[in-house]
Amino acid sequence: MFRLDCLRSVYSELEDYLVVTIMGAVAAELQSLGHRPNFFYLQHAMGLASSTGLGLALCLPNRRVIVFDGDGSLLMNLGSLSTMARYRPRNLTHVVFDNESLLSVGGFPTATSTGTDLEGIARSAGIPRVVTVRDVEDFRTTFCEASQTNELTTIIAKVEAAGPSGYVSDLSLLENRFQFRRYIQSLTQH
Repeated sequence: MFRLDCLRSVYSELEDYLVVTIMGAVAAELQSLGHRPNFFYLQHAMGLASSTGLGLALCLPNRRVIVFDGDGSLLMNLGSLSTMARYRPRNLTHVVFDNESLLSVGGFPTATSTGTDLEGIARSAGIPRVVTVRDVEDFRTTFCEASQTNELTTIIAKVEAAGPSGYVSDLSLLENRFQFRRYIQSLTQH
């Protein structure tokens, strides 16, 4: 299964959610489907998408927050799983695209390529709902269920180590930050 196919399968569902992505391939592929002001690409903060999403979920409990993470990024910040489990925001869905490599920085293998089990780690950390998926249909179904449930969910999506040929963006990172902030401010003014 390819990450882009997963993103494409749920893209129409993302319109009303706050969406945070990690750097590199995930951000580039989501952006290739069409940027929205509710998308925040955390380009220079590897490992912090889950923490950023957690903060948003806690501060805006009436808004659904989706984090698109990667195995390498999550492995850099495993403590975020126990922190998410501690606070259990019911409005947070954490998607981890596990391609068993640091694709965006050269394709070096991650610990998941040698047996580290992110689903097991998330369960042991106390995440109440954790699911591993291996095909696009299961990904879409699990994602839509998680988006409708009132429970913190982590989805481990096992994907191929393939991505875009480049990571060039028409959107300035600084502008993305301000645009995302304006989007959140518009939600809180209603």
